[in-house]
Amino acid sequence: MAAPPQLKALLLAVNALLRKRRYHAALAVLKGFRNGAVYGAKIRAPHALVMTFLFRSGSLREKLRAILQATYTHSWNLARFVFAYKGLCALQAHLQGQTYQAHSFLAACLGGILIFRENNNINSQINMYLTSRVLFALCRLGVEKGYIPEPRWDLFPLHTGVIWGIVLWLFEYHRHTLQPSLQSSMTYLYEDSNVWHDISDFLLYNKSQPSK
Repeated sequence: MAAPPQLKALLLAVNALLRKRRYHAALAVLKGFRNGAVYGAKIRAPHALVMTFLFRSGSLREKLRAILQATYTHSWNLARFVFAYKGLCALQAHLQGQTYQAHSFLAACLGGILIFRENNNINSQINMYLTSRVLFALCRLGVEKGYIPEPRWDLFPLHTGVIWGIVLWLFEYHRHTLQPSLQSSMTYLYEDSNVWHDISDFLLYNKSQPSK
Protein backbone atom coordinates (compact mmCIF):
# COMPACT_ATOMS: atom_id res chain seq x y z
CA MET A 1 0.00 0.00 0.00
CA ALA A 2 1.38 3.37 -1.05
CA ALA A 3 2.17 5.95 1.60
CA PRO A 4 -0.24 8.90 1.94
CA PRO A 5 0.87 12.11 0.16
CA GLN A 6 1.15 13.93 3.49
CA LEU A 7 3.57 11.32 4.80
CA LYS A 8 5.66 11.48 1.63
CA ALA A 9 5.82 15.25 1.88
CA LEU A 10 6.84 15.02 5.53
CA LEU A 11 9.61 12.52 4.74
CA LEU A 12 10.92 14.71 1.94
CA ALA A 13 10.98 17.71 4.27
CA VAL A 14 12.77 15.75 7.01
CA ASN A 15 15.36 14.38 4.58
CA ALA A 16 15.97 17.86 3.19
CA LEU A 17 16.53 19.13 6.73
CA LEU A 18 18.95 16.30 7.52
CA ARG A 19 21.08 17.19 4.50
CA LYS A 20 21.57 20.85 5.50
CA ARG A 21 25.15 21.42 6.63
CA ARG A 22 24.20 24.28 8.91
CA TYR A 23 22.38 21.84 11.21
CA HIS A 24 24.97 19.08 11.02
CA ALA A 25 26.51 19.61 14.47
CA ALA A 26 23.14 19.65 16.24
CA LEU A 27 21.86 16.64 14.30
CA ALA A 28 25.08 14.74 15.03
CA VAL A 29 24.38 15.23 18.74
CA LEU A 30 20.90 13.76 18.32
CA LYS A 31 22.15 10.78 16.33
CA GLY A 32 24.86 10.27 18.95
CA PHE A 33 22.10 9.98 21.57
CA ARG A 34 20.35 7.41 19.36
CA ASN A 35 23.53 5.39 18.77
CA GLY A 36 24.42 5.47 22.46
CA ALA A 37 21.03 4.07 23.42
CA VAL A 38 21.17 1.32 20.80
CA TYR A 39 24.77 0.31 21.51
CA GLY A 40 24.25 0.32 25.26
CA ALA A 41 21.26 -2.02 24.93
CA LYS A 42 23.04 -4.31 22.45
CA ILE A 43 26.08 -4.91 24.64
CA ARG A 44 24.38 -4.93 28.05
CA ALA A 45 21.35 -7.14 27.35
CA PRO A 46 23.32 -10.31 26.41
CA HIS A 47 25.78 -9.78 29.27
CA ALA A 48 23.00 -9.22 31.81
CA LEU A 49 21.08 -12.24 30.49
CA VAL A 50 24.04 -14.60 30.90
CA MET A 51 25.25 -13.28 34.25
CA THR A 52 21.75 -13.14 35.75
CA PHE A 53 20.80 -16.70 34.85
CA LEU A 54 24.22 -18.07 35.82
CA PHE A 55 24.73 -16.39 39.17
CA ARG A 56 21.57 -14.63 40.37
CA SER A 57 18.96 -16.33 42.50
CA GLY A 58 15.28 -15.47 42.53
CA SER A 59 12.15 -16.00 40.49
CA LEU A 60 12.01 -15.73 36.72
CA ARG A 61 10.18 -12.41 37.03
CA GLU A 62 12.88 -11.02 39.32
CA LYS A 63 15.60 -12.14 36.93
CA LEU A 64 13.87 -10.61 33.92
CA ARG A 65 13.35 -7.37 35.84
CA ALA A 66 17.06 -7.28 36.73
CA ILE A 67 18.04 -7.84 33.08
CA LEU A 68 15.72 -5.08 31.87
CA GLN A 69 16.88 -2.68 34.59
CA ALA A 70 20.57 -3.25 33.80
CA THR A 71 19.94 -2.86 30.07
CA TYR A 72 17.93 0.32 30.57
CA THR A 73 20.53 1.86 32.90
CA HIS A 74 23.44 1.15 30.56
CA SER A 75 21.55 2.30 27.48
CA TRP A 76 20.22 5.50 29.09
CA ASN A 77 23.56 6.47 30.60
CA LEU A 78 25.52 5.87 27.41
CA ALA A 79 22.96 7.78 25.33
CA ARG A 80 23.16 10.77 27.67
CA PHE A 81 26.94 10.66 27.74
CA VAL A 82 27.30 10.65 23.95
CA PHE A 83 24.77 13.50 23.78
CA ALA A 84 26.69 15.52 26.39
CA TYR A 85 30.11 14.78 24.91
CA LYS A 86 29.24 15.67 21.32
CA GLY A 87 27.27 18.70 22.45
CA LEU A 88 30.12 20.05 24.59
CA CYS A 89 32.66 19.42 21.82
CA ALA A 90 30.48 21.29 19.34
CA LEU A 91 29.98 24.16 21.80
CA GLN A 92 33.72 24.55 22.45
CA ALA A 93 34.50 24.47 18.72
CA HIS A 94 31.82 27.11 18.09
CA LEU A 95 33.09 29.40 20.86
CA GLN A 96 36.76 29.11 19.87
CA GLY A 97 36.31 28.94 16.12
CA GLN A 98 38.14 25.64 15.69
CA THR A 99 38.71 22.27 17.32
CA TYR A 100 41.52 21.55 19.78
CA GLN A 101 42.60 18.24 21.31
CA ALA A 102 41.74 19.53 24.77
CA HIS A 103 38.10 19.82 23.74
CA SER A 104 37.69 16.03 23.69
CA PHE A 105 39.23 15.59 27.14
CA LEU A 106 37.27 18.41 28.75
CA ALA A 107 33.95 17.39 27.19
CA ALA A 108 34.38 13.73 28.14
CA CYS A 109 35.63 14.57 31.62
CA LEU A 110 32.64 16.76 32.38
CA GLY A 111 30.24 14.33 30.74
CA GLY A 112 31.68 11.42 32.68
CA ILE A 113 31.31 13.24 35.99
CA LEU A 114 27.74 14.25 35.19
CA ILE A 115 26.52 10.92 33.79
CA PHE A 116 28.65 8.17 35.37
CA ARG A 117 29.34 9.70 38.78
CA GLU A 118 27.16 7.21 40.70
CA ASN A 119 29.18 4.28 42.03
CA ASN A 120 26.98 1.36 40.97
CA ASN A 121 27.62 -1.99 39.28
CA ILE A 122 26.94 -0.77 35.75
CA ASN A 123 29.13 2.33 35.95
CA SER A 124 31.85 0.40 37.77
CA GLN A 125 32.00 -2.22 35.02
CA ILE A 126 32.14 0.45 32.32
CA ASN A 127 34.94 2.31 34.10
CA MET A 128 36.97 -0.88 34.63
CA TYR A 129 36.52 -1.82 30.96
CA LEU A 130 37.80 1.61 29.93
CA THR A 131 40.63 1.64 32.48
CA SER A 132 42.29 -1.47 31.06
CA ARG A 133 42.04 -0.20 27.49
CA VAL A 134 43.25 3.29 28.39
CA LEU A 135 46.33 1.86 30.11
CA PHE A 136 47.14 -0.27 27.06
CA ALA A 137 46.60 2.67 24.73
CA LEU A 138 48.77 5.02 26.81
CA CYS A 139 51.59 2.47 26.82
CA ARG A 140 51.40 2.19 23.03
CA LEU A 141 51.28 5.98 22.70
CA GLY A 142 54.27 6.31 25.01
CA VAL A 143 56.26 3.94 22.78
CA GLU A 144 55.17 5.80 19.63
CA LYS A 145 56.22 9.16 21.09
CA GLY A 146 59.51 7.82 22.42
CA TYR A 147 58.67 8.30 26.10
CA ILE A 148 58.83 4.54 26.71
CA PRO A 149 61.63 2.44 25.17
CA GLU A 150 60.30 -0.07 22.68
CA PRO A 151 60.54 -3.56 24.19
CA ARG A 152 63.12 -5.85 22.62
CA TRP A 153 61.00 -8.92 23.27
CA ASP A 154 57.30 -9.77 23.58
CA LEU A 155 56.12 -8.66 27.03
CA PHE A 156 52.64 -10.16 26.67
CA PRO A 157 53.48 -13.50 28.38
CA LEU A 158 55.00 -11.65 31.35
CA HIS A 159 52.03 -9.30 31.54
CA THR A 160 49.66 -12.29 31.42
CA GLY A 161 51.44 -14.10 34.22
CA VAL A 162 51.55 -11.05 36.49
CA ILE A 163 47.86 -10.23 35.95
CA TRP A 164 46.68 -13.78 36.62
CA GLY A 165 48.98 -14.08 39.61
CA ILE A 166 47.67 -10.88 41.17
CA VAL A 167 43.99 -11.58 40.55
CA LEU A 168 44.13 -15.08 42.07
CA TRP A 169 46.11 -13.78 45.05
CA LEU A 170 43.47 -11.10 45.58
CA PHE A 171 40.68 -13.66 45.24
CA GLU A 172 42.21 -16.06 47.76
CA TYR A 173 43.30 -13.54 50.38
CA HIS A 174 41.62 -10.15 49.74
CA ARG A 175 38.41 -11.14 47.97
CA HIS A 176 36.40 -8.16 49.15
CA THR A 177 38.53 -5.85 46.97
CA LEU A 178 37.35 -7.51 43.75
CA GLN A 179 34.24 -6.47 41.85
CA PRO A 180 31.19 -8.63 42.83
CA SER A 181 30.62 -10.19 39.40
CA LEU A 182 34.30 -11.21 39.25
CA GLN A 183 34.01 -12.72 42.72
CA SER A 184 31.00 -14.76 41.56
CA SER A 185 32.81 -16.02 38.47
CA MET A 186 35.93 -16.99 40.41
CA THR A 187 33.93 -18.65 43.17
CA TYR A 188 32.24 -20.81 40.54
CA LEU A 189 35.59 -21.74 38.99
CA TYR A 190 37.89 -22.20 41.97
CA GLU A 191 35.74 -22.89 45.04
CA ASP A 192 32.63 -24.68 43.80
CA SER A 193 34.92 -27.17 42.05
CA ASN A 194 36.13 -28.33 45.49
CA VAL A 195 32.70 -29.64 46.54
CA TRP A 196 30.65 -32.62 45.30
CA HIS A 197 28.63 -35.49 46.72
CA ASP A 198 28.06 -37.86 43.82
CA ILE A 199 28.17 -38.01 40.05
CA SER A 200 25.26 -35.59 39.70
CA ASP A 201 27.02 -32.58 41.24
CA PHE A 202 30.46 -33.73 40.07
CA LEU A 203 29.65 -33.81 36.36
CA LEU A 204 26.06 -32.85 35.58
CA TYR A 205 25.48 -29.93 37.94
CA ASN A 206 27.61 -27.52 39.90
CA LYS A 207 25.62 -28.07 43.09
CA SER A 208 23.30 -30.80 44.31
CA GLN A 209 19.72 -30.43 43.12
CA PRO A 210 17.17 -30.15 45.95
CA SER A 211 15.15 -33.33 46.43
CA LYS A 212 11.44 -33.03 45.62
